[in-house]
This record gives sequence, structure tokens and C-alpha cells, in this order.
Amino acid sequence: MPMLRSTDRKQGVVLLDTRQSTPEHEHSVHLKLAERLAQLFDTEVVSPAQAPTANQNFYYLPTETLIGAERYRAMGIGAPTDLFGGLVSQPFMATKAISHPLAADARFPLGWSNDFARLAQDALLRGYSVFSLDDALRAAQLLLREGPLRLKPVRATAGRGQCVIDNMKGLEQALGAMDEQEIALWGLTLEENLSQVQTFSVGQALVAGILCSYYGTQQLTRDHQGEEIYGGSDLVLVRGDYDDLLQLQLEDHLRLAITQARTYEQAALQSFPGFIASRRNYDVARGLNNQGKLRSGVLEQSWRIGGASSAEVLALQAFAADPALMRVRASTHEVFDAPELPADATIFYQGDDSELGRVCKYARIRDYDHP
Repeated sequence: MPMLRSTDRKQGVVLLDTRQSTPEHEHSVHLKLAERLAQLFDTEVVSPAQAPTANQNFYYLPTETLIGAERYRAMGIGAPTDLFGGLVSQPFMATKAISHPLAADARFPLGWSNDFARLAQDALLRGYSVFSLDDALRAAQLLLREGPLRLKPVRATAGRGQCVIDNMKGLEQALGAMDEQEIALWGLTLEENLSQVQTFSVGQALVAGILCSYYGTQQLTRDHQGEEIYGGSDLVLVRGDYDDLLQLQLEDHLRLAITQARTYEQAALQSFPGFIASRRNYDVARGLNNQGKLRSGVLEQSWRIGGASSAEVLALQAFAADPALMRVRASTHEVFDAPELPADATIFYQGDDSELGRVCKYARIRDYDHP
């Protein structure tokens, strides 16, 4: 393990659960991630009750993107080196609502930036974000001229809650089940629907002075209800920045995905004052629109613990253990029922969860050249 600089030294790692309730399987994963982050800092996991004064130097693992700089500055969170995740000033900034512009004359929340969509336009799919039901109807009328749209609640994860809409009646029925106050605070997105979709993960993680950047692909699986959801990611990670990642031999569509994620990230940094993040992940979709044209764009950002985080942390540990190591492959897996585990699996959760049923979550790390 490399010697940490004095500015990197932490008195402990705090698992900061900001949600009303956290499922058992997620808490298990978060706790194991906290333990591995503590190893990177050569310290221990401590309880939140031991932590929260700014004159102490703790490292935080929040369960969500943190909202409100003043609130968390008192705990000593003011820079990317203070947390695994991100901090924004307004609720909508933590969601996929930033991934699309507003329709003309639409309502918008405090802190909204029209600059983001302008700066990120080359990285975005066609769509609109809305903060009222009336604006959702107007945005849908514009999008449906070109074909079906995908309605996406911005706080849903793993693809849950989304639906494809091909007429106004279907939209009105879908909106009828939604909470207007939820939409006013967090937003709702309407986006061109793609078929034959591939989803790529692009991102970075910075911990204990080690920066890694990566690209990868996502897999789908079926839960016990038969719903198709996120099933894991297969990543290639390099030590260093996006420039180092782009030095790899890449297919054109992967190079485009990395470039679009980078464009999206730079637009956020320029458009949202106070935004900081050490863990930055972007879902980039590639597929065909209704006219059969190939489209690629960033679906959403994740400035918090995500499905790929176990792979990210295993890679960071590998880079810390071997200063000469420049790139690795790592993968995460979410498998329902009782899988036959590979010998190199690192288990983050295995059991009969009260929410998901029997599920196993594990990660693997191997040499870059190993399949």
C-alpha cells in the first residue's frame, strides 16, 4: 500500500446513510465497500455518531448524492477527497433530469441551468425534462411527432418504472399515477425511445490519491418477478484520466461513448456551482431511433455508490497494491437464486433478501489481457 500524503490521511471511513430505509442487500454491499475504502486509507470504518465535526478528518461513503453544501460542510465535506460520491446544491441535479433541456416556456426549479444542455448537446439524446404535468403533455406532443417516447421517473434505478409511450392517451394514463409534488421537486424526463440498445458505462473514481478511469458494458438479468433489470457491469479500468483511457485501442462507438461522457461531465462542472464528485459514472446508450438512425447519448449520471462500485473499488485496491499496474478488467454480477460462483469471486452480498428474494452480488478482478 503506498504512503498517503498528509492531506489524504483520514481518521476513519463513515458509511453515511441518508435514506429513510435501505434494503438489507444494499446495506451489506455498502458496508463491505466502506471496509475496502478504509483499507485504502489504512484506517477503519467508524459509526456516524463518532464522526461529524469539520475539525476532524473523516472520509464519507454516502448512500446517495448529497444535496446542500452548507449542511455537509459542517461535517468536513468540501472536496472530492472527502467522500466517495458527489455533492450538488439542488435535488434535481442529482438525477437524470439534467440530461435534457426544457421545452419553451416550461417551469423550472431553483438552480436550473440552460447552459448545461447547450454545452452537452453533442452528448444528449433527443428529449425534455419537465417539472409539471402540463409541461409533460406539451413536451410529449413535440416528441411523439418523431415516434414513441420513453417516460422515465428520475429517481427510479435499475431501469424500473420506465414505460414506452406512443400516443397522448397512454401518456395521460401514465401521468395520472404520478405525484405532482414529486415531479415539481425532482423532475421527470421524456426521451426518444431507442431499439436494439446497448448501454455502456463510462466513469472515474478518485480515492486516496489514486484516480482510475473506465469504460464497460452492462448486462441485464431477470428478477424473481421476471422483470428485466440491471445485472452487472464488465469494465476495463486504467490508472489515470480519460486521456489515458482514450490511449487504448478502442472501437469507434466506445471512443464516442467516452467522449460523450466527458462532454457531459465538463458541462456539469461548468453549469452547476458547488458540484463536486469523486465517483462519477455515466450510462451511455447506443441504439436505433424510430427512423432507424443510429443514436448515442448519455442517459444519466451517477455521482454516488452504483452498481459498478464494487468493481471500481477492487480496481483501486489493485492499483494501490502495485504501482506498476496500469490497467485491469473488473466486473460486477447480480444473480438471482443460487449461482455457481467463480473461484475469484469477491462476494458483497449473498442471501435471501426481504425485498429481492434470494440474490447474490459479487465482483471479480483480473488482468487486462485475461478474458
